Amino acid sequence: MPALKNTIWTTIKEYLFIVTGLLAYVLGWAIFLIPNNLVGGGVSGLSAIIYYATGIQMGYSYLVINVILLLAGFKILGTGFGGKTIFAIVFASVMLNILPPLIPEYISQELAVSNGKMLCTIIGGVLSGVGIGMSISNGGSTGGTDIIALIVGKFRNISPGRLILAMDVVIILSSMLFPSYTASGELVPFPEKLATAVYGLILITVSGYSVDLYLSGSKQSVQVIIFSSRYKEIADAIVEDMKRGVTIIHAEGWYTKKESQVILVMTRKTDLNLLLRYVKTIDPDAFLSVSTVMGVFGKGFDTIKVKPAKGGRKADLMK
Repeated sequence: MPALKNTIWTTIKEYLFIVTGLLAYVLGWAIFLIPNNLVGGGVSGLSAIIYYATGIQMGYSYLVINVILLLAGFKILGTGFGGKTIFAIVFASVMLNILPPLIPEYISQELAVSNGKMLCTIIGGVLSGVGIGMSISNGGSTGGTDIIALIVGKFRNISPGRLILAMDVVIILSSMLFPSYTASGELVPFPEKLATAVYGLILITVSGYSVDLYLSGSKQSVQVIIFSSRYKEIADAIVEDMKRGVTIIHAEGWYTKKESQVILVMTRKTDLNLLLRYVKTIDPDAFLSVSTVMGVFGKGFDTIKVKPAKGGRKADLMK
């Protein structure tokens, strides 16, 4: 039963993070980007181009375009990915239709339009990037190029932010080929559309950097070395409650000339505070050393992804 409760709570927590990320993503569009007729990358960028040209709400085109990409992600990344991403796409589609009309015009005017397109581009890019990163780190996706990034990331160590950035440039530039109308129905002149495309390139740069920054922080790992006479209780608590592996190293204090046991733990940085609370509760006098590590590969952490070299194993070793 405890394991079942832990699984249920973990799932609920993941969906809460996905919802929070999606709300940040949609608010970035609804408050800062749409009122300024700005475009971005991915399916949301395509949906924005369609909205400015035809008046069709972004949520509808966002949902339709994502269905095709979702089928590919569902097949390659598995049902867990598919379930969370179906939820994310439907939720984002609904919010893209509901939130923009609900936001009072004076809020958009004060926060977005009156502050200029450059500031709105930066703020909207940060909000959407953090939202995408939060969703991806919990197994979901806002759809579109995010799905492609997750598929490629399953087989290659490629920065998801940079991959999204490369794919989105074409979408941004294509916005100049289609007509664009403001909320009042005025046709946007070509020079302004050219400037909008430049803002769009800045937007996806900021958004891509925000994705990488969030993901690198959420996936960062630490190495913890614990010196304690109550090492057995601490090790059992880490294994049973935190579900993390523990290594016991036999050591000898050279000053005291006494043998002791040292606990070595690798864990995510996000779990560090919980680990420290466990140790402090069991042994307030424990001595700890915490260090950040460049990468941790293996069960429970990242997977080594390398491209097979021609010539087999010998060729790999020679490299």
